[in-house]
Amino acid sequence: MNDKPDMGEEQARLLGLVEDLLREAKAQGASGAEAAISVDRGLSVSARLGEVETIEHHCDQGLGLTVYIGQRKGSASSTDLSPQSIRDTVAAACRIARYAAEDEYAGLPEPETLATAFPELDLYHPWDLDAGAAVALAIECEDAGRQLSPEISNSDGASLSTHQGFRVLGNSLGFLHGYATSRHSLSCALVGQRGDDMQRDYWYTSARAAGDLEPAAAVGRKAAERTLRRLEGRSLTTRQCPVLFSAEVASGLLGHFIGAIRGGNLYRKSSFLLDCLGKPVFPPFVQLQEQPHLPRAVGSAPYDSEGVATRSKYLVKDGVLCSYVLSTYSARKLGMKTTGNAGGVHNLVIEPGRLDLPGLLAAMGTGLLVTELMGQGVNLVTGDYSRGAAGFWVENGEIQYPVEEITIAGNLREMLAGIVAVGNDVDGRGNTRTGSVLVANMTVAGN
Repeated sequence: MNDKPDMGEEQARLLGLVEDLLREAKAQGASGAEAAISVDRGLSVSARLGEVETIEHHCDQGLGLTVYIGQRKGSASSTDLSPQSIRDTVAAACRIARYAAEDEYAGLPEPETLATAFPELDLYHPWDLDAGAAVALAIECEDAGRQLSPEISNSDGASLSTHQGFRVLGNSLGFLHGYATSRHSLSCALVGQRGDDMQRDYWYTSARAAGDLEPAAAVGRKAAERTLRRLEGRSLTTRQCPVLFSAEVASGLLGHFIGAIRGGNLYRKSSFLLDCLGKPVFPPFVQLQEQPHLPRAVGSAPYDSEGVATRSKYLVKDGVLCSYVLSTYSARKLGMKTTGNAGGVHNLVIEPGRLDLPGLLAAMGTGLLVTELMGQGVNLVTGDYSRGAAGFWVENGEIQYPVEEITIAGNLREMLAGIVAVGNDVDGRGNTRTGSVLVANMTVAGN
């Protein structure tokens, strides 16, 4: 992208705009205010069957403002960063606040919780890639997958995207800071056919720096291999058995746990983990940490969406729940202190065990390896879990055949307590870093 702006000038411009927002909010009667501005530029291309499908240049910007008039709160946003838009956005937020009901828990974070140190997290690696080079990489990726086997009969295409941006956050307590980030990804989805059976699968790579992406051809070949291994899938009879969640789907299991200890669900009494702080919820070998300052990681951030300093901490130590996930508001509702998690967790890391995926299959012996989950059959109030799944049936520690059109079911409280092992095949592409997770027993429903 040759129109890349000078980040020093961009930083100064956005910092000045946030100061303007806060100044205008005070002038219009706000007793407190918090403002954020972001700009994001990028390029996305897709190719299918060797031909270009789309080329999109992105240039997005937006501002968000929350004002407090006493204990009344109002919020407004805009994609227009002009001086008139700033005045209008502030006026809209103040108008909403004046009509809002008082909330004794509303307000800015306590000043002592705000970040004052900003570690260098190595999050900004722009990719100077033009559309032609991006299309060539996408086609290289797809071609490598299509050429792997005659049984790769069609393609859903390959896509490449690259984004870089700058975000600034400030509030009327004097907090003002911004930093740049980048993120790049390449994906491929292919269709395989054997006889009358057709299957589709995909693979992707994602990183802060282009040099950390998997090679384009490797992504295509892995998409093809994953597609081919699903051909001639069978269903199963209903049974109870161990279930091994592969690394790429195990992050969802931990995501449900995070949802259950999130402040909003706790103060609404909408979690199956109410009043579990200090109690065992996992087996004793499970260690789960938030590590927000990992260099180049997707979830790294020096502060949360309120400016509260992030810090490394155990959420689960020796299987015991030792922290909730709280914003300033939810913490006040619960009579606790913020954990720096307004906007979510930053790099959730479960400590890997000794076994790789073949080792976990051997440890499981006979059971189900799940590689894809479908549907939203999760009830965080009761912990009831029921989702469509696909994967592989395993006997004697070896994959026997692919399975599809099945449902796996259990209760999340029992599933988390029933984890037998965590693998060392860690998937580091997302905000949750976990290896494959083996659960002792679940219901598998098929024919």
